[in-house]
Order: sequence, then C-alpha cells, then structure tokens
Amino acid sequence: MPLTDVWAWSKAIHYFGFAAWLAGLWYLPRLYVYHSSVAVGTDASETFKVMERRLLKAITTPAMIVTFVAGIVLIQTGVGWLAGGWLHTKLLLLVLLAGFHGVMAADLKKFARDERPRSERAYRILNEIPTVLFIAIVILATFRPF
Repeated sequence: MPLTDVWAWSKAIHYFGFAAWLAGLWYLPRLYVYHSSVAVGTDASETFKVMERRLLKAITTPAMIVTFVAGIVLIQTGVGWLAGGWLHTKLLLLVLLAGFHGVMAADLKKFARDERPRSERAYRILNEIPTVLFIAIVILATFRPF
C-alpha cells in the first residue's frame, strides 16, 4: 500500500476514533449528572451503572486507543510535524483529555461502589471540559498556527 494511502486511512481512522471518544466523554458526565441525583440501590441507579460501564468499556476507551494509535501513525508519516509547535500543544491537550477520561473512569468505579463522588452541579460543569479541549484540538489540527 502506498504511503499516501496509509496516511489517508490513518487520518480517517483517527477522525472516527476521535469522534467516538468525544461522544463518550460528552455522554458519560451527563449520565453522572442523572446518576448522582438518584438514590443508591434503586433500579435507576443500577441501570445507570450498566450504561456507564458499557459506554466506557465498549466505546469510549477503545475509541481513545484507536485515536492514539492512528495518531502515532500520522505523526510518523507527517513530514515535518515533529518540528511544529502546534503538534506539541495538541499532544498536551490530548494528554489533558486522556486525564479527564481517567477521572471519569475513576468516578465510574466509585459509582459502582454506590458512592457519589461529585454533585450533580459538578458534573454539569465537568461536562464542558471535553468541549473546550475538542475545540482547541480541532483548531490546532486544522490550522497548525505555529
């Protein structure tokens, strides 16, 4: 397969993975908003546990892995990218996004133990973090400003 095909397929896979990863990171805190407001031990609480676990383990985490693997291939095939400050900044933002993912995964474990790690309001605020990072990452990747 020619290098241009590898690059094009890697880019498409990177986009697919990033879209699925962000969808999960937008939806998971929203589930936590609702979960934090229901009583422990109720049917609703147990349903939220299943939904959250499936979202994180079947969609969000695999999508994050696909995003990073395809991104590594893109970096290796992107001529001159490692010299660009835009890439270093984008990678820093991706590390922050992965850290947010980790915080949400840790909260999932707490909800599974019937703890309520944060308030409904806190999750509403946290729900905005992936959006801000998404906007910055897309701008950096699209315009490569520096």
